[in-house]
Amino acid sequence: MRIIDFRSDTVTHPTPEMYQAMLDAELGDDEYGDDPTVNRLEALAAEKLGKEAALFTVSGTMSNLVAILTHCRRGDELLVGDKSHIFLEEGGGASALGGVHLQTLPNDDHGMLDPQLVQEAIRPDARTGLIALENTHTFCGGSVLTQDEISTVASVAHSHNLPLHIDGARIFNAAVYLETPVSELVKDADSVSFCLSKGLSCPIGSMLCGSAEFINRARYWRETVGGGLRQVGVIAAAGIVGLESMIERLAEDHANARRLALGLSQIPGIEIDPGRYPTNQVYFDITSGTPGEIASRLEELGIKGGTGDKNWRFVTHHGIGPEDIDYALDIVDSVFREHSS
Repeated sequence: MRIIDFRSDTVTHPTPEMYQAMLDAELGDDEYGDDPTVNRLEALAAEKLGKEAALFTVSGTMSNLVAILTHCRRGDELLVGDKSHIFLEEGGGASALGGVHLQTLPNDDHGMLDPQLVQEAIRPDARTGLIALENTHTFCGGSVLTQDEISTVASVAHSHNLPLHIDGARIFNAAVYLETPVSELVKDADSVSFCLSKGLSCPIGSMLCGSAEFINRARYWRETVGGGLRQVGVIAAAGIVGLESMIERLAEDHANARRLALGLSQIPGIEIDPGRYPTNQVYFDITSGTPGEIASRLEELGIKGGTGDKNWRFVTHHGIGPEDIDYALDIVDSVFREHSS
């Protein structure tokens, strides 16, 4: 049976080139800093993002946690959006493991924080330690922050001698959409994390980038949270292929997401603004039928991504082409018509 998996871009599999690179990878012990493949990946990631250094971690959550622990002291406060992945989806690690309190500020519809509210939220007596943005912004529809928007928040942070961290799990999607070099997009950030295992199709991994001094301290915190690794070049090799060959093709995912959103807008029982989603994440509401029953029926027919709630997200990624979008839309349309009759 043909399977179209819209659950996330984390379901991507390595490309044949990645498998070969993993097989051929030269290895060492990364805890001693002598895995040449990891060292190449970290140097390449730092170069791509215009930072001095980079650090390999196993996940985006770990990258963000290590960044927070490196920037902040126990008892410090992190200013972050109320719809951010750091706040909603990362297990409270900053508080549980680092004693860092999260003060949430409202994200607007495309994930931006109001610089004036950021300014007002900085409290010297609360030891504000860090400000964080997310780009692209998952729970705001994969929306994109421009360099100018990032700069306005960075200016507030830096005027108070505070660092700015960007949770850039899908930062390359933002850069491709904006047709802006990623290094330009994040130039005002003191640290940036990004995922290898989402749109870049790697099997595992995330990168944390920043100054050489910051990354040196971050290595300690990576070990503290159990992220010290050995012959990790077998994974890092896929990351090198991802950074060298999988970035520009993200535009295909964006085009497929627009195709998907437009098609969904024509199906009775679905409510969606097809022009709202700029990158590879498409959100829509179920307005008729029972969401759980519809999701189960779709999965029986090979379409994964529905839930028991009325708000659904479909994510396009490597391995899903235009013909897959059309095929999936035909099935979704038939199922919704079946359940609305």
